[in-house]
Amino acid sequence: MEAKKHKKKGPIVEVLQRLGRNKTAMVGLAIVIMLIVAAVTSPFFYDYDEVIIKQNIPERLQHPSKTYIFGTDDLGRQIFPRIIYGARVSLSVGFSAVAIAFIVGGFLGAVGGYYGGVIDNVIMRFMDIFLAIPGTLFAITIAAALGSNIRNLIIALAISSVPGFARIIRSSVITVRDVEYIEAARAIGAKDSRIVLNHVIPNALAPVIVHTTLNVASIILTIAGLSFLGLGVAPPTPEWGAMLSAGRTYIVGHSYMTAFPGFAIMITILALNLLGDGLRDALDPRLK
Repeated sequence: MEAKKHKKKGPIVEVLQRLGRNKTAMVGLAIVIMLIVAAVTSPFFYDYDEVIIKQNIPERLQHPSKTYIFGTDDLGRQIFPRIIYGARVSLSVGFSAVAIAFIVGGFLGAVGGYYGGVIDNVIMRFMDIFLAIPGTLFAITIAAALGSNIRNLIIALAISSVPGFARIIRSSVITVRDVEYIEAARAIGAKDSRIVLNHVIPNALAPVIVHTTLNVASIILTIAGLSFLGLGVAPPTPEWGAMLSAGRTYIVGHSYMTAFPGFAIMITILALNLLGDGLRDALDPRLK
């Protein structure tokens, strides 16, 4: 009778299992998934022109009720569907900005970390210049210069996030660039681009994944701050920070106008941070 063969679990499976055992991370993941589903499906339930941005003055400043779950704002627009659409804006801008920052910062960090020397010094000194400027202030400057719209907001937030990704990926690449399998790839004549893309970056992604999750949370908070100041998403597009700014005038007697957008920001940031902490623990080999 042949002995049963036990297949060794792959690293991805082990990471997913450790993540699954983290209850707080699962709560964060569930909330993030619900937000994404709500953002993606919102156009099927609410007409943008008729429900989201159309003014209905006779129904303005209605408190939460069965008819209006979260009440209405000063222009008679329902707050609940606007918050759902606000998730669509915040998540799309956040993920887009992080994706651009990851690509640009990842390329610069990988090149600098792999080659070192003069190339590394030049790239990192430019990153140091950007890091010397507070990220939010830098994003405000770019948004003010380019104008208030979603495209310019993504550009501003992506540029301000590039140095962080470049630094993290560079440090990760430095730790793996001289290990045995990299030396073996060089010995058989593999091109540098192939080595970096197929061997270096995949083995340096663990801290980057955690940083990506946490950076999305940071960017969503920055989006809300910029929109609150009038430098983010331009009205009448619903965005949580802009909704907070519009509701502060009516905070006495109509506090729901600021409470619900504020709660949406809080629960989104909390969920992403819980997921990021769970990923950090799951990807840490010392916690196996």
